[in-house]
Amino acid sequence: MPWKDNYTSSDETTVFDDRISWPAGARIGFNLVVNLNPASGGRGIDAKDLGSPQFHFGMHEGLDAFLKLFDALGLVATFTVPALVAEAYAGTIRSIAAAGHEIAAQGLLGEDPSDLSVEEEAWRMRRTAETIEKTIGRRPDGWYGLPRPDDRFATGSLRRETIDLATEQGFLYVGNGLADDLPYYWVTDPAGPRSLLTLPYYYHLDDTYFLMFPHEGTGLERPAPLLRNWRAEFAAQYRRGRYFPMTVSPARSGWGHRFTMLETFLREVTTMPDVFAASSREIAAHWAAHFPAASTLKLQPSIWRDHADSLS
Repeated sequence: MPWKDNYTSSDETTVFDDRISWPAGARIGFNLVVNLNPASGGRGIDAKDLGSPQFHFGMHEGLDAFLKLFDALGLVATFTVPALVAEAYAGTIRSIAAAGHEIAAQGLLGEDPSDLSVEEEAWRMRRTAETIEKTIGRRPDGWYGLPRPDDRFATGSLRRETIDLATEQGFLYVGNGLADDLPYYWVTDPAGPRSLLTLPYYYHLDDTYFLMFPHEGTGLERPAPLLRNWRAEFAAQYRRGRYFPMTVSPARSGWGHRFTMLETFLREVTTMPDVFAASSREIAAHWAAHFPAASTLKLQPSIWRDHADSLS
């Protein structure tokens, strides 16, 4: 489709249902993301966040429950980790990776880069990748900018500059895009073209916004609508043969009735036939191999024109 400068992040097309293919003839791609970022706001992790009882529980009892459940169900998840958490909980992060799960990057402090210079964001991204590689012996393939409870918007913190930097620094994908319900290519230079594979994210499938949101202690806990969202969206995507991502945190979904709800849903998913349950890295690798940017993107010259009285 015609490109629209400063308006869109991709070509506004998708892969139609009858063209989608998943490994071994699977009907749907399923991606479980575990958020290990305790930051409450865009500034990133501070001492209060790191020392909160909720995060402490999540990194111990909650995480133990998650890992036992994933092992019992044969699920591989992607854990998104700020560099500070990788350093502070190095042994824990190594054990997660040793269990076969993916460790993806989520900023130096799990921060929003919007107020950073490009140079500062580039340094933080590089430092984050180096820290995670030092911790687990492997450079992260994915970059995430998941939203935090106190963010003004529930869309996460990726910007065009972030995509360019992630491309330059060798990341294979970014993990929370909003432009499609399938993996797609976030274009930063249509003339090149220059793009990076992007995996979908939906905040209505993220436990952040349903379990004690926006602040701990307010009592605004809505697990039933969250489970309803998971079930309804999975059923719709399964019927069409597309893709289902979900995001959870052991600090929120790791105890009591919340964990029971998560376990119930994951057992339902894993008993369905023909589900390709995979890490973000595996999803991205499959998509890049079978739907490469060179043949998937349908970019045409821009028809966008600015005028003196336009709002652009």
